[in-house]
Amino acid sequence: MEIIRTIKGLDAVVADAREKGLSVGLVPTMGALHAGHRSLVDRARKENDIVVVSVFVNPTQFNNAEDLRTYPHTEDADAAMLEKCGVDFVFMPTPEEVYPEPDTRVFKLGPVAEVMEGAMRPGHFNGVAQIVSKLFAIVKPTRAYFGEKDFQQIAVIRRMVEIEGFDVKIVDCPIVREDDGLALSSRNVRLSAEARAVAPNIRRLLVASLDLKKQGYSPVEVARLTEDAINNVEGLETEYYQIVDAATMQPIMEWNQAGPRGAVGCVTVYCGGVRLIDNIRY
Repeated sequence: MEIIRTIKGLDAVVADAREKGLSVGLVPTMGALHAGHRSLVDRARKENDIVVVSVFVNPTQFNNAEDLRTYPHTEDADAAMLEKCGVDFVFMPTPEEVYPEPDTRVFKLGPVAEVMEGAMRPGHFNGVAQIVSKLFAIVKPTRAYFGEKDFQQIAVIRRMVEIEGFDVKIVDCPIVREDDGLALSSRNVRLSAEARAVAPNIRRLLVASLDLKKQGYSPVEVARLTEDAINNVEGLETEYYQIVDAATMQPIMEWNQAGPRGAVGCVTVYCGGVRLIDNIRY
């Protein structure tokens, strides 16, 4: 495994791979890697000749300076994990390398980026589009891998690919969870022992909401009842819970309004001051 710090260096190795006709799998990450990331890398390893993983805490997608400051940085541990996974190249640049000057591009991502996370974190998805488009332009991957925990982000990236015309297959991969149901997240390390004990209730109540649908409740009613149930757990406070079309990310009023990809419920919950996201398909 080779760790690469510069765009020029990364461009050189992937260009060589492409000249040899090799397929390239890209796994973009912000580090603090866990088993969820490993599942993405393992799939990329199975489906491509070369695997590139980026480890970069992208400042342009943080609309909260404190969130950026406290985001975990575990570069040595990340590199050790990736080497065990059989990664070929790890791109670990500095912010100055990625953004030698401010990235002023504004992506017209449309409605898919204007709800939920887009509404709560202004500028977040534009920052995501900035860094992912940079990586796609450098690596020109055959496939790129993203975890479904960030469900809306995948929809936004698909839209960005459509706008920019990148020739890449976006591969969405299932959420990896702890034994008690908590979705793996780099932010979980910030949970206190008390908050960690409470956090699995998020998944428990999402699963319970499936029964509400079976009982005939509408998406709006299921969302309201589920949000109330989460808020009734001491230590949990929802920022939003919306049931949306899985492709467009637009809220649905009735179950039959969901398109071919179905409906998904997306939730953001504050647990002990840590912002956690999760989702469930209906």
